[in-house]
Amino acid sequence: MSEHARGEHVPGATPALINDDLAPVPAERRTWTTYNYAALWISMAHCIPTYMMASGFIAAGMNWWQALLTILVGNAIVLVPSWPTLLGATPTLEHANTEWVSFFAFWGLNILIVYRGMDLVRKFENWAAPYVLVMTLVLVVWAIYTAHGLGSLVRDSGKFPTFGSFWPVFVPSVTAMIGFWATLSLNMPDFTRYGRSQKEQVFGQVVALPTTMTVFSAMGVVVTSASAEIYGKAMWDPVELVGHFQSRLIVAIAMFTVLVATLSVNIAANVVSPANDFANLAPKHISFRTGGLITGVLGVFMMPWKLIADPSGYIFKWLLGYSGGLGSIAGVLVCDYWLVRRKELVVPDLYTRGGIYPNVDTAAVVATLVGCVLAWIGLVVPALRPIYDYAWFAGAGGSALVYYTWKRAQPPRITAAAPAT
Repeated sequence: MSEHARGEHVPGATPALINDDLAPVPAERRTWTTYNYAALWISMAHCIPTYMMASGFIAAGMNWWQALLTILVGNAIVLVPSWPTLLGATPTLEHANTEWVSFFAFWGLNILIVYRGMDLVRKFENWAAPYVLVMTLVLVVWAIYTAHGLGSLVRDSGKFPTFGSFWPVFVPSVTAMIGFWATLSLNMPDFTRYGRSQKEQVFGQVVALPTTMTVFSAMGVVVTSASAEIYGKAMWDPVELVGHFQSRLIVAIAMFTVLVATLSVNIAANVVSPANDFANLAPKHISFRTGGLITGVLGVFMMPWKLIADPSGYIFKWLLGYSGGLGSIAGVLVCDYWLVRRKELVVPDLYTRGGIYPNVDTAAVVATLVGCVLAWIGLVVPALRPIYDYAWFAGAGGSALVYYTWKRAQPPRITAAAPAT
């Protein structure tokens, strides 16, 4: 079947609602295996934010095992080179001119891979997953050997020795950890639609996500603890740590590893989903590739470098609040598929106006807004602040309850209408 013809094999499809990128994937193109999904999660987990994730929790007062436990629970539930003055010493928008060159060069790599399509994404993730893990393990061995042990950080008892003192920090931390992958919990069908079987994609995800995220964060804790012994300062940012290496060859290898790690997570977690979302807005005019270009442009204007400037703020402000909105969407989606429509999916109607799926589902919109209000109301009403600590759970539970109640009163069609005779 040709690339062009795929969109023509959905009976009765409305042309404005379908293109080759959004059409059902034919069997011969469902080539993603258990390893592909495991590699996908491994590649997305071993990135700088993951490496630094525990730092925000430890900065809040947790000890090393409390931070790793929080990361594990959260996941179970769901370049700077040394050439800053080469293009002048006067910064532009608070960053050196060479940093902007690095940023846009890296940005171009992201766009290039996505523009080439999902098959190249799969191949890149397969290669990046083992490479970054091996190189990080080498870094861990070097740090322990050079520091003559694990360092003092892993011996720190933290500020929360009792369950009662740990719980108030644990809850918002787990919520933020869920927010870290809340996007992927919504858009995994962008990847699973290429799977050879349901069993393989489930096994690949279950094995890879919680284990890799926790292990990679643990590696970050160990290296950071050792860095305090080696350099007299705990360095949570691996780029800062690399800056202390003397060998240019080692620096080059380390920075290449950072590039691969960041590229692998950014493509899979931050570009594929919005590229498909933009394509869904106007399938007739926007392809997956065009959606990727739009995503890249908007991503620059979001100024992501400001989000991770403060690890603690990134976790407890951005991720925590962000999770509430995404949880509200997740509540509607899960409730609709599992409870309202009882896992019945009518594929042709996904691409047809007038089918069982409304163009605008008022119940879904209202339920999502209610979930967002519940998740975020603690920001403006001090007495309800504890609810904000459960932002993802409050949003998901509230939106699901409203949506289910609405649909019980006005049940939707769950099977396709009989064709006209």
